[in-house]
Amino acid sequence: MPSKYRPQIPGWIGDLNKGPTYLMADDDRLLYANDNFCAFIRKTKSDQNFYLFLFLLALLMSAVGIFAGVKLFFLPINFDDREDIYASLVTIILSLTMIFAVFNIILPGLYQNLFTRRGSPIIFNRKTGQVYVNESYFFSFRILYNPIYLFHPNKKRIKEYDWAHLQGVVVHNFSRNSLVTIILMVCKPHTHKTIDHILLDPLRAGVGSYLVWGWVNNFMCFDELIDLNEGKYKTDEELQFKKEIIEGQGWPDWMVEAFNATTHDELAKIKQKYNVEAS
Repeated sequence: MPSKYRPQIPGWIGDLNKGPTYLMADDDRLLYANDNFCAFIRKTKSDQNFYLFLFLLALLMSAVGIFAGVKLFFLPINFDDREDIYASLVTIILSLTMIFAVFNIILPGLYQNLFTRRGSPIIFNRKTGQVYVNESYFFSFRILYNPIYLFHPNKKRIKEYDWAHLQGVVVHNFSRNSLVTIILMVCKPHTHKTIDHILLDPLRAGVGSYLVWGWVNNFMCFDELIDLNEGKYKTDEELQFKKEIIEGQGWPDWMVEAFNATTHDELAKIKQKYNVEAS
């Protein structure tokens, strides 16, 4: 049965339901939680370093391959020799494929891990139902990127979303390791049409891949089993959390204040205070 969200993402495994029905446990991605909001890191330092090394290696190998292909391309072709023609065509196709991969997979992957600051936390406010992200433009689930942004590696996406418009899906990474990714599909209100995607929990193995989704759902549903002190920072360490994770990362002042908004009216007043256009 295909996903109900359109367009469907390649590697789709299943859609996820909201509600306190998923396995829940403390997880190393949980940074901080209080009665108003929780914050999850989406990429650990070890994962960043590991994938940074892989993409650097891939970039080096691709550069060598492209260089060799370009050299072969300028060699004279014997058009009377069918094998020589085939070899030239294969060289051109492989070189173009590698160039495409470099600009649409390898460089974006390199940028994603190189410019993901402090794990790219995602904030969930359960009292206003708002979700906040501040992430690299390349911290996303896509294949085609605007090439102009390859020259602006520090470009960010800072947005506020409505939890009601976010729906979870599970995607396979097509590798032997059977890693999966949880993606939040940003849907047009009251439809299944997706207009954006947010990486919630990238590249996890086994049942651990669902822990963040389960914790967030239980938190947003005010489940009494939630332990707000399970994160890296305890509930009374909000100032320390903001100083070490939030400060200096380009979060707008209004958004940081909105983390703790308790009603929609209070959120509206915060936006009015900072002259932010209401969404």
